[in-house]
Amino acid sequence: MLGTILVVDDNAKIVEVLEAYLRKEGFEVLTATDGEEAELIAEQQHVDLALLDVMLPGIDGIELTKRFQRRWDTPVILVTARTDEIDRLIGLEVGADDYVSKPFSPREVVARVRAVLRRMDRSSANKEDSARLAVGDLVLDSGRRTAEVEGSQLELTRTEFDLMWAMAAHPGRVYSRMQLLEIASGDSFDGYERTIDAHVKNLRRKIGDDPRAPKYIRTVFGVGYKIEIDR
Repeated sequence: MLGTILVVDDNAKIVEVLEAYLRKEGFEVLTATDGEEAELIAEQQHVDLALLDVMLPGIDGIELTKRFQRRWDTPVILVTARTDEIDRLIGLEVGADDYVSKPFSPREVVARVRAVLRRMDRSSANKEDSARLAVGDLVLDSGRRTAEVEGSQLELTRTEFDLMWAMAAHPGRVYSRMQLLEIASGDSFDGYERTIDAHVKNLRRKIGDDPRAPKYIRTVFGVGYKIEIDR
């Protein structure tokens, strides 16, 4: 088995389709129809990744993501019919590793599951090779996966840390949204580059960076983003 995936949705047809595609690709699949059942399963069995519908009865997908991150550090892909930017921002801010909007292609969901798991494997391997980066007052530690600005600790999600590390490792280098998406998800998916904008908004808020006069993350219009400190 490639890993155990927990599929949580109150729509039985969606659960059935995703379970069939994931099993066909070699994954073990557990299913639940609400947040309480999903949490009970996670307490009793190891879960490598959770696919969570945002609009779940009882404990919704956003709250469930927080609990999965806090209790088991389980990677999460949120699945939702709502496409409002605020929902996407909140989902990514609480630690979701990816975000898929309905209607979706089951094959694409499987590809995203594979991509997130690959990125998790790389992150685990990198913990053994601890390194530190400093760009101005921004300090990152890859082994402990910590970040601080002007001595204050930042609470970054896995994806936010990976994006910040990539840009900080090469100050001044411009990364396209597609390149950052590949860093964030382990693969690039046409049409989802704007997810990077949501991550960057969250990062700027956490580091206190004014997008109109940024100190760290600069927008390169028509291209993407870079980290650069004025000297």
